[in-house]
Amino acid sequence: MRYISTRAAQAPAAEGRRFCEILLEGLAPDGGLYLPAFYPQVNDSMLDAWRGVYHAQGYAALAYEVLSLYIDDIPAADLRALCEKTYTAEVFGSAAIVPLRRLDDGLWIEALSNGPTLAFKDMAMQLLGNLFEYELARRGEELNIFGATSGDTGSAAEYAMRGKKGVRVFMTSPQGRMSPFQQAQMFSLMDANIVNIAVKGVFDDCQDLVKAVSGDLDFKRKYRIGTVNSINWARLLAQVVYYFAGYIQATGSNREKVSFSVPSGNFGNVCAGHVARMMGLPIHQLVVATNENDVLDEFFRTGVYRVRTSADTHETSSPSMDISKASNFERFVFDLLGRDGARTRGLFVDALQRGGCFDLGPDPLFSQVASRYGFVSGRSTHADRLETIRTAWRNYGVMIDTHTADGLKVALERRVAGVAMVVLETALPIKFAATVMEALGREPERPARFDGIEALPKRVREMDADVAAVKALIAAECGY
Repeated sequence: MRYISTRAAQAPAAEGRRFCEILLEGLAPDGGLYLPAFYPQVNDSMLDAWRGVYHAQGYAALAYEVLSLYIDDIPAADLRALCEKTYTAEVFGSAAIVPLRRLDDGLWIEALSNGPTLAFKDMAMQLLGNLFEYELARRGEELNIFGATSGDTGSAAEYAMRGKKGVRVFMTSPQGRMSPFQQAQMFSLMDANIVNIAVKGVFDDCQDLVKAVSGDLDFKRKYRIGTVNSINWARLLAQVVYYFAGYIQATGSNREKVSFSVPSGNFGNVCAGHVARMMGLPIHQLVVATNENDVLDEFFRTGVYRVRTSADTHETSSPSMDISKASNFERFVFDLLGRDGARTRGLFVDALQRGGCFDLGPDPLFSQVASRYGFVSGRSTHADRLETIRTAWRNYGVMIDTHTADGLKVALERRVAGVAMVVLETALPIKFAATVMEALGREPERPARFDGIEALPKRVREMDADVAAVKALIAAECGY
């Protein structure tokens, strides 16, 4: 399998790069995002076989089956061992790893938040940590991870990378924009290889810092900069697995279709669903659920992709989705445009820099967004979140977090008779306790290991959104 950039001119797939070459990088040198040269196809007999694998051997075995289609430069025995090391009941709290919870006939929540940091980001980040450690050991190298988080990516990355040999983590987050629980998870870590940076701004300012540093190829190579944000293909690939696991649990045969409702800000989670659908998984619709920061909902309704300014990025009660530039969206647009790298570059570089938006509404290809690719969308507000949290508790006896509430609200609007709807859980309610308390008048349950976490000492650097200053910090911490 070879990987190509979303901004590359048309070239033979043989000229692409191998998985382990892009694993530690993140962005391609031309600023684009990596995608496989083609999507492996999963036919009916393979999907039947994978049903048997999941039911008999578990999630780790299914993960190996999916990942091995994309990773052919790690020996099969090693890749299988990495999957088995990652996806254990001890780490994820259940032998099923991602069990479905039934809410109603044909309506499910896929539990993705039972990992170390109580958020779905653990599903990919735990694997990424093991992949990084494995590949760095093979090369005899070190890696400095530079990332951005709006809430859950940071803690998931830090918990996955702490104690890993050869890895140092620099994680930016928007100052004051995360919940107290999220801040405490990250800032209470005292590991020497973890450096937290609170940026005076919003998530997009943090994300811009990551792209600027990654785009400086000399600095990137000198300081061995990598990323764990979902611009990293390996992380997105790991998320593809739970779409197959959710589908297998929700259906009895491959003749059935399933829709997935996905709370989305940066488009990484739902982009993994796009990959699964392109592979042949019988997904009816991919429902993109946004909060008040509705750049994605606007596109899927109108064809207009309009980046918001920091001042126009709302601070909401589902803060992990307070994003106005959806980094992974470029991957879908690349596919939508027939994998035309030059045109993709024109949109994401020239058009966005010139006017902050582009409009594909008049393009005949836009009609394929729903008909061919299955995308629909909707948005949710704070009032909607409160009501949906109450509805889930009252009608289904399930307590959900604010982001999952966004997903459930739009899922209920987009249900189709005869098609199961699976809502992807984003985090456990305790991570957003204040809003859950506002909705229900009661505190969410807190796992014992997190008792008193908000009161722990914190270690964090406060900085302006200044590329030069961040580079200086990285250089100083690395000592070379």
